Amino acid sequence: MIGEPLASEKLEGQLLPKRLALPIFASDALSSVAYGPQELMLILLAGGVSFLAFSPWIALAVVVVLVTVVASYRQLIRAYPSGGGDFEVAHKNLGEKAGLIVAAALLTDYVLTVAVSVASGVDNIISAAPMLHEFRVELSIVFVALIAVANLRGVREASKAFAIPTYVFAASIAVMVITALVRTAAGHAPVAESAGYSVAHVEQLTQAGLILLLLRAFASGCSALTGVEAIANGVQAFRVPKIRNARTTLLMLGGIAVTLFVGLVITGLIAHVHYAQNPCDLVGFAHCTTEPQRSLIAQIAAATFGNNSVLFFVVQAATAIVLLLAANTAFNGFPLLTYVLAKDSYAPKALSTRGDRLVFSNGVVGLALAAIVLLVIYQANLSNLIQLYIIGVFVSFTLGQSGMVRHWLRLLRDGKEGAGFRTQDGELMNRGSIIRSLSINMFGAILTASVLIVVTITKFTHGAWIVFIIMPVLWLLMLGVNRYYRDVEKEVEVDAGTTYGSTGDHAIVLVGKMQKPALKALDYAIAAKHDSIEAVHIVVDAESTDRLKQQWKDMNIHVPLTLIDSPYRDYATPLAKYIKKRREFCGSEVVTVYLPQYIVGHWWEQILHNHRARRISRELMLVHGVVIALVPWLLDSSELIYGRRSRPLPGQDRRGEPPRRMPARSPGASTPAARAAAAAEAIAAANAEVRGSEATAPVATQPGDGEVREPAITAQPKR
Repeated sequence: MIGEPLASEKLEGQLLPKRLALPIFASDALSSVAYGPQELMLILLAGGVSFLAFSPWIALAVVVVLVTVVASYRQLIRAYPSGGGDFEVAHKNLGEKAGLIVAAALLTDYVLTVAVSVASGVDNIISAAPMLHEFRVELSIVFVALIAVANLRGVREASKAFAIPTYVFAASIAVMVITALVRTAAGHAPVAESAGYSVAHVEQLTQAGLILLLLRAFASGCSALTGVEAIANGVQAFRVPKIRNARTTLLMLGGIAVTLFVGLVITGLIAHVHYAQNPCDLVGFAHCTTEPQRSLIAQIAAATFGNNSVLFFVVQAATAIVLLLAANTAFNGFPLLTYVLAKDSYAPKALSTRGDRLVFSNGVVGLALAAIVLLVIYQANLSNLIQLYIIGVFVSFTLGQSGMVRHWLRLLRDGKEGAGFRTQDGELMNRGSIIRSLSINMFGAILTASVLIVVTITKFTHGAWIVFIIMPVLWLLMLGVNRYYRDVEKEVEVDAGTTYGSTGDHAIVLVGKMQKPALKALDYAIAAKHDSIEAVHIVVDAESTDRLKQQWKDMNIHVPLTLIDSPYRDYATPLAKYIKKRREFCGSEVVTVYLPQYIVGHWWEQILHNHRARRISRELMLVHGVVIALVPWLLDSSELIYGRRSRPLPGQDRRGEPPRRMPARSPGASTPAARAAAAAEAIAAANAEVRGSEATAPVATQPGDGEVREPAITAQPKR
């Protein structure tokens, strides 16, 4: 599903030109205009139809904020093009704690972006096909999974798949708005299906209530600003010149978003769209309990082009697709941010690794799972999810812009403006350009801080309080991860007192039964030519132990067999105690423990085997001076994964491994007799090797059976 693995040298070919970067990074911001105007009018309608007259002024305020944020982020991209965005700016200029607040806010908002975008897209699908209303959650989960798979195929392939729908959406909304305005100028203004509905149960608002309602409508309209920061976080995904291309793309994004947002607000007012959070509050909507109210865009499209017309379905399809694809912005921003966090040791290192398709696949999968959990909890309800939205965005906006103010002030203070300051893309900034950038970011910081206060007050009691719990938890987790990595780094760093002086080399082959895997492990240990070697059997059952002793004697194996009693039927603990006792006597020798392990081909075979080697190795790793050597024995079923595959398994190309295939067998080698003969020949050669060496010298043996009962250790004295 995700395609063939890509080599690291092909990374440059995965970088994006502006025409592909715009849809992949701007789909969230562009799609926000699909629900931003709707949420703005929804809140105003709570005060009555007459309150819709405030829509143009609130929309103007939203546009001012949007333009300011776009201008501010153009300065941020110029100064910090590495892809860290607001996190890097806040971390370097305001300190570690502020940087982690931004990171927690962005991580939270990326998850919410996926949930809100997908829920909104499903809403538009249901507007065109109401019979799908019962499958809202299931559809949302399927779409999140599909978008995740598309992103796992690689950034460039995802951008190709998402470019056409994004451009079709922008073009279809523009055509719809222009058509509505032309019809209005001609005296045939479109009329929405909800134009005749009035609002029931409208309460009289006090002056304070009126102000709060207007502020809440402004806060909901500001959801159109989400996604603007994604380009600043993804500068490294652009082709060179990266900074110039990213800034140009951001400018294009801002212009399109403002045009579409204003156009939808104007056409919504012309068509007299009355959109309520609870359709039953609309007087005249007869099917409020059985059918959801159609979205604002659906009503405008029906009024402009005709209900159920071809262009109506084109607009609905484009809107639904781009809303679903808006989640793609988060699928690009989230993995890049987690990569930066992991590189700075604030997130698990696994998030900094590129997968087979040169994307940060662990981040993609983690984001998809988090969004699915959120959609299930909130039943993919857009009105509930959007209350949690945009708080994290404006937290990062405010701290990012504040960090940029500190950045420009430091440049002025350090005197770099005298000779000019050259950015990473070669642009020369003199004192005037620095002061101009400082003014833009300062105004942006003040404005976004004001919006953050408004958004927090108006959304806190409507569910946004959950965000103020999630963000501190993420903040503490990231800080804890960083402290853990710091402690580990301090613990393992080489210092002046670091010395190693291991002496001696002893091998232990763990033998349970007289079987081929045990003999193969014994053969490997002999071939390694250790200073000394012994076979160890853990005595759990006396009868099986006696059988092994007799077989050991019958096969004339000259490697001594040591028996270790285990009254509690444990394997690892008695062996660990034996090794510790030996090291106390023999000094700092290295003990290599050979453990046979089955390799199987069917998943159900994993259940049928006891995985004893894995459990033993896990405990022996805690014993000083012990090296674990797992000796694989490939059962015939393993050919299912090691023999038949011509394509590499996931990760093999990235690790430089050839495709795993079973070696071809000669015609006679597959028979039991041939295998037994080969095993006997190997054992005979091993016995000859042992007889000709001093491998058995360090361990005392009892005459006749070649076994020794622990703890009869008469090895070399302690050195």
